[in-house]
Amino acid sequence: MVARGVRPIKVRYDGEVQEPPHPLRFRADALEILDQTRLPGSEVWLTLRRPDEVIEAIRSLRVRGAPLLGIVAGYALVLAAGDAEAVRAAARGVVAARPTAVNVRWAVGRMLRVLERAPRGDLRPTLIEEAERIRAEDDAWCRAIGRHGAALLPDPARVLTHCNAGALATGGYGTALGIVYAAATAGARIEVFVDETRPLLQGARLTAWELTRAGIPVTVLPDSAAASLLRDGSIDAVIVGADRIAANGDTANKVGTYPLALLAREHGVAFHVAAPRSTIDPDCPDGRGIPIEHRAGEEVTRAFGLTTAPEGVCVYSPAFDVTPAPLLTSLVTEVGVARPVNAPTIAATLAADAASDAPTPVR
Repeated sequence: MVARGVRPIKVRYDGEVQEPPHPLRFRADALEILDQTRLPGSEVWLTLRRPDEVIEAIRSLRVRGAPLLGIVAGYALVLAAGDAEAVRAAARGVVAARPTAVNVRWAVGRMLRVLERAPRGDLRPTLIEEAERIRAEDDAWCRAIGRHGAALLPDPARVLTHCNAGALATGGYGTALGIVYAAATAGARIEVFVDETRPLLQGARLTAWELTRAGIPVTVLPDSAAASLLRDGSIDAVIVGADRIAANGDTANKVGTYPLALLAREHGVAFHVAAPRSTIDPDCPDGRGIPIEHRAGEEVTRAFGLTTAPEGVCVYSPAFDVTPAPLLTSLVTEVGVARPVNAPTIAATLAADAASDAPTPVR
């Protein structure tokens, strides 16, 4: 059944999907990032030359998305490459900037291990090589996630997503939206419904912007309207990204993901999480151990400069919530599809051959 006001999907793609935007560029002495707080009104590129500038950009959400933050963390350490102690200090600052996104800690760990092996003298060439490797791997992993996940979707498909897990959250392709891009490129008829994602509207501002650029039909809705679409049979699948996945499959993502998963289960709609294996934290047993960042109250009471609540009111504003693994239909990573999502399938995913195109076995 299709809800009133939801148009039938008539667009079929023949590989004519525009390549998603790339959110960063690295020059010899600077990292250039697309300022995501300025979208969709204007495309502004910021030039960052010091680690503290990168840390500020992370905290202010000028750059965001767990996989992209891992890439940016690598380049932040490159900018500190005057001496080893400066690199280690930058590493501590970057990790503290977004504590929920485990990809930052993962990338920083890689960079520090390379630092220990780097020849004395100029550290930059060695660190640049590793940062570039992290970025290249992200692109390959996201495209593999797209291929694996596209096979989960019917044709035609109406996909509901939350926040932004697209090109702007990665090195330039996307996890949840990578699945959408891969399905559309393969010729599927696909349409995306995207929650605004309160309070900073990453869905409305970012996801809708990049899907519009790609030529994929997109409809923006208030977060609270998702229940009606799911009830009316207007959604075929929900696909979201992740900022940290515990060893048992519990998943932290942008706040609002947990109630969406509950709604999907209630209405019998598949709920897929798409993320590279670098988002899995094997040292975190379950969701109770995932640190949840809390944002400044002004992001709720004065978002975008508009006063929306009384002065001095108390605000509860976690940036993320945790969705229990039993609510997930599958986890799509670069090595395949894990389902059901639980400790054994997470372990199998981590142990899988990175070059394999076979789905992760279910145990």
